[in-house]
Amino acid sequence: MTAPAPDAATTTVSSGTVGPVVILAGGLSHERDVSVRSGRRVADALREAGVEVQVHDVDADLLRFLRETEPALVWPVLHGASGEDGSLQDVLALVGVPTVGTGPRRSRQAWSKPVAKAELLQGGISTPDYVTLPQALFRDLGAQTILDMIVERLGLPLVVKPVQGGSALGVTRVDEASQFPRAMVDCFSYGDTALIERAVDGIEVAVSVIDGPDGLEALPAVEIVTSGSYDYDARYNPGPVEYFTPARLDAEASARVADVALRAHEILGLKHLSRTDIILDAEGTPHVLEVNVSPGLTETSLLPQAAAAAGYELPTLYRRIVEHALAPTH
Repeated sequence: MTAPAPDAATTTVSSGTVGPVVILAGGLSHERDVSVRSGRRVADALREAGVEVQVHDVDADLLRFLRETEPALVWPVLHGASGEDGSLQDVLALVGVPTVGTGPRRSRQAWSKPVAKAELLQGGISTPDYVTLPQALFRDLGAQTILDMIVERLGLPLVVKPVQGGSALGVTRVDEASQFPRAMVDCFSYGDTALIERAVDGIEVAVSVIDGPDGLEALPAVEIVTSGSYDYDARYNPGPVEYFTPARLDAEASARVADVALRAHEILGLKHLSRTDIILDAEGTPHVLEVNVSPGLTETSLLPQAAAAAGYELPTLYRRIVEHALAPTH
């Protein structure tokens, strides 16, 4: 990450008031509404913890606002393109303001699912076998022929998802070959390249990692149980999904998924907070589905649920993250 501005390191991080901190929320991605809700929740928690907070959208007024405000810290609570692909982090580095979260280069690598999967595999972490398929190649080579070859190579069931993006937008599980063409169409409505991976059945968990003054900490795993697809509606509206926090795993399995999330955080070079989505198969092997550099922080999101299970009050936890990001030696 680009070093903070020279005067940022002198910002007070005592038990008194901290700030000003600017929360960036909104943006123009498909996940704008989630970002707005996350930003509002983070801002409310930080204010309760004695942090001076302002919330701003990512718009044409942002750079003027940052120059005039001269915040001690910016916390981008953004999801989807621009917020997680490293581009906004690049701009904030140009402004010279320190930020919460992963820096531009590592954000860009983690944002690309195939790149992240390759790094994880190289680091010894299991992730489902996959192929990537750009829309143009899909069209030029003959859709049905190439889909038949993918089924022959990876088998069924499969999961089709955009190579970039979150909140399960454009994600479809394919249990029968006849569902495959429609899944590709849905995926391409959210991006130009599809990631097609072998579906792994098992226990789905999410493990959040926080990076503070005492080092990395894996929060308790959240188990996700749904009778249908864990799609956008299921993630952000109460009711369709049942969560178990901590997950209903024995001590050994809990330790295993925590270790995988911590290793993924380190392999991908992430900072301050992340969330790793994992399937634990019948043999007890954890398979990483993806790693999120900017996890959702809404009232139904998984990191806040995990923090509560760990005994954290959100105001205390979020202030701790802010103070760590502001620390002179950080």
